[in-house]
Amino acid sequence: MSGPSGSDPERAVRIGVLGCADIAWRRVLPAIVAEPRIRLVAVASRDAAKARRFTERFGGEPVAGYERLLDRGDLDAVYIPLPTGLHARWAVRALRRGLHVLVEKPLATSRAEAAVMLDTARAADRRLMENFMFLHHGQHQEVRRLVAAGEIGELRSFSCAFGIPPLPAGNVRHRADLGGGSLLDVGVYPLRAARLMLGPDLDPVGAVLRTDPELGVDVAGHVLLTTSTGVTAELSFGFEHAYRSSYALWGSAGRIVLDRAFTPPPTLRPVLRLEKQDLVQEFTLAADDQYGAVVRSFAAAVLDKVPPRDGEEDLLGMSDLVDRVRSCAREMR
Repeated sequence: MSGPSGSDPERAVRIGVLGCADIAWRRVLPAIVAEPRIRLVAVASRDAAKARRFTERFGGEPVAGYERLLDRGDLDAVYIPLPTGLHARWAVRALRRGLHVLVEKPLATSRAEAAVMLDTARAADRRLMENFMFLHHGQHQEVRRLVAAGEIGELRSFSCAFGIPPLPAGNVRHRADLGGGSLLDVGVYPLRAARLMLGPDLDPVGAVLRTDPELGVDVAGHVLLTTSTGVTAELSFGFEHAYRSSYALWGSAGRIVLDRAFTPPPTLRPVLRLEKQDLVQEFTLAADDQYGAVVRSFAAAVLDKVPPRDGEEDLLGMSDLVDRVRSCAREMR
């Protein structure tokens, strides 16, 4: 493929990584090095020792500093797992260097930031893709198929919860200056799932964000949304809960429940429960690797010009929904 420094006859995306986040170590870099259409070239960190630790496991060259990685001439793309508050800054810089960008969710801290990023990608004729991995798992398509087939009648409501245990002191997600807080970290999952199941026609009716006064960021939240036809979504999330990752769709004739909705390991065979008046059925679905799927999707976007799953309208719409939730939320301390 053609990149900033010429042609790659093997047609592999030469990728660099900006930042040594936990999600990169546990999920994304294992998927990247397993994908034959992507080649890991370099990993950058402000801490040279951390970059070395990553490259010793995954390969590539360690780089001290993000700007130095962007200055290289041997990359086609970058993956950005930095804190959310840094996404726009580094994505825009990478796009202006002629690099395609895969950025961790959420794309940006606001619609305004997202718009700048998308405008820059369009002007540079580069791909900008958000790494919402759960969207690439087949279990959600099966849920949507059952709903469309009328298995639960007319859909009335969607409920979803995503919570994780308390984070260690000093965790980057506790830093307001870096876009921290539970809404932007775990809250965006239920919001994106609501858009997936109910469509983009969603308005916040009310929200509560519980803020830790010492940390200065929200640590838990609850949101009520509605469509223009009155189908509702009730969403809960936070950093101070026993782990939960599930959603349910409730209709006029039944209910569908899915556990392990957002972070199923590649070997897990998800169990979907269909509840009706006199019948409860459980369906064991095929295992699916959402981490590998998102990496393959990015390679296809760059090499084959296949549009990413979420286009500009989806990315702006999601960022706008987060803005509207934040602006209507009652803050509790």
